[in-house]
Amino acid sequence: MADPSTYRPAPGAIPLSPGVYRFRDEHGRVIYVGKAKSLRPRLSSYFQDLAGLHPRTATMVTTAASVEWTVVGTEVEALQLEYSWIKEFDPRFNVKYRDDKSYPELAVTLNEEFPRVQVMRGAHKKGVRYFGPYGHAWAIRETVDLLLRVFPVRTCSNGVFKRASQVGRPCLLGYIGKCAAPCVGKVTADEHRDLAEEFCDFMAGRTGGYLRRLEQQMQEAAAAMEYEKAARLRDDIGALKRAMEKNAVVLADGTDADVLALAEDELEAAVQIFHVRGGRVRGQRGWITDRVEDVDTASLVEHALQQLYGSGTENVPREVLVPALPEPPGPVREWLTGLRGAQVDLRVPQRGDKKDLMATVHRNAQQALALHKTKRASDLTTRSRALQEIADALELDSVPLRIECFDISHLQGEDVVASMVVFEDGLARKSEYRRFQIKGFAGQDDVRSMHEVIGRRFRRYLRERERTGEWVVPEDTGPDGAPDGITGITGADGTDGLAEDAAAGPVDPETGRPRRFAYPPQLLVVDGGQPQVAAARRALDELGIDDVALCGLAKRLEEVWLPGQDDPVVLPRTSEGLYLLQRVRDEAHRFAIAYQRSKRSKRLTTGGLDAVPGLGETRRQALLKHFGSLKRLRAATVDELCEVPGIGRRTAETVAAALASRPPAALAVNTATGEIIDDSADPAGAGAPRETP
Repeated sequence: MADPSTYRPAPGAIPLSPGVYRFRDEHGRVIYVGKAKSLRPRLSSYFQDLAGLHPRTATMVTTAASVEWTVVGTEVEALQLEYSWIKEFDPRFNVKYRDDKSYPELAVTLNEEFPRVQVMRGAHKKGVRYFGPYGHAWAIRETVDLLLRVFPVRTCSNGVFKRASQVGRPCLLGYIGKCAAPCVGKVTADEHRDLAEEFCDFMAGRTGGYLRRLEQQMQEAAAAMEYEKAARLRDDIGALKRAMEKNAVVLADGTDADVLALAEDELEAAVQIFHVRGGRVRGQRGWITDRVEDVDTASLVEHALQQLYGSGTENVPREVLVPALPEPPGPVREWLTGLRGAQVDLRVPQRGDKKDLMATVHRNAQQALALHKTKRASDLTTRSRALQEIADALELDSVPLRIECFDISHLQGEDVVASMVVFEDGLARKSEYRRFQIKGFAGQDDVRSMHEVIGRRFRRYLRERERTGEWVVPEDTGPDGAPDGITGITGADGTDGLAEDAAAGPVDPETGRPRRFAYPPQLLVVDGGQPQVAAARRALDELGIDDVALCGLAKRLEEVWLPGQDDPVVLPRTSEGLYLLQRVRDEAHRFAIAYQRSKRSKRLTTGGLDAVPGLGETRRQALLKHFGSLKRLRAATVDELCEVPGIGRRTAETVAAALASRPPAALAVNTATGEIIDDSADPAGAGAPRETP
């Protein structure tokens, strides 16, 4: 590890001009490339106290052994040089792009005597009309196949065209009417060029007039009793409409725009771009970015724009819509304008159909990131390496084949719940998931909640380990007053599973493994840092359990905390072990949030009926169905309540008393959606607070 002070430039040696700088390691390899509008303050920021630097930046400056810079005239030149050096040196601490391939486009070679429609990749050529790019070449061929019956432009190669001209016989497409066969003189060069230009007009979005002209010709042919011609025109119109459906209008103003969105976490970011031409989505592309350097969303947008347009193979449209503007936006906007040769509008959409389209692209980015993580987790070799890396980092005796992760969720101290997710051999085992109700106390005390949940889970484990095939109900009780670990725990299917387990015995006949909590984990993970880890360790010590490894994963910097350690274990950003721990933690968080939301929704829709003694789910639903709303139910008399099937007088009196004791605002809810109708309980109109994991 190098000391940054050994290669720090002398005071005043760094210029104030804009430029690009490179950090090199002891072997002379470039490990980081950056740009600055003023080199002196930017480079000086790297040589402050390491404790004040971001961990990734601190790792970079301690890995480097020298720094050098190049002065340029403007910030735009700095942007261009930075991109060139990143592509040339591939620095390990810069953002990495997983997908650098060229994307196919639909091209019409208007620079030839007989224009040809084909799929093209790479740099654009002069005199060729391009549409796209598309995500897949087959998407282009499907569109072209629909349009060829209306615009029979040639699609054959120059060799096939020349050979057909020599033998005087067209290819198959010429026989079936999907090519005008200019190779054998069925149409002249000018007529064929007119077809190609009409094809380009249609692809550019000028479709209305052409369709109206075809419909008029069809009606005229039908009136003249030329029914075969009318049928052919009818089929042509249908083919054009099907092609238009494949390219639905998303921007009513018919503009050309690229829409870029990001989905990111601490380790990676997914970039998605929709290419809109003439108001229609003509193509889509995306890639996964490693967040190796410390960058925010605006910086990721700048890197993505460099990746998209820097090679010169991609046309810059009139508008570029992004989720956040680079800081500052001026140089990037000027750079894009220079590439296009005309003004480029780089902005964040605020309203209307462009904002809606940005939301759609963002959803695609989220799905791409989730799919990427799933693919990583499904690979056996990757999972094995991840488990081994976790074992090495935590100094475990063996790889943790079973990992359990716990998370706490509540809504400002109400409806406190916890989740337990299980991963075996690096894969989620959802049948082993469990969720916990925490009723003994209320409040935003995640540490105390974690202590209780870990204690309940392992007390149940100890009792099931001691039994000899007979179902033994624990005698001690938890904070909710119920037998500890039973009524306060539900399975992933929403039931507590007690009756099923009691009837079926301690062993699952399908897997041969102990049911529920009789199988201990090799590694226990809690969502949180030192306080949560200490609470979990205390719960295990109180039960005398010392053969289960424990760690916590803190969200802020993805640090791994061990019991009794003052400093966290920092796994490499590209570590498969860290990816696995992160996925386990995120799954626990998702499961806890889902349970907490379901409890809140149930509490709102039942209006407090779940607290009525002796009133089960069936009779609660019967009451709500009979009266239609909680407002009518609250106004009902005892005699009217007795009219509901299954409700006796004593139960009706209990229900009426319970409803009368609750304020009306708490009962005015929509039973279909769970939303509060009468917002008198929230006069500010702020709505429900967010969930706290």
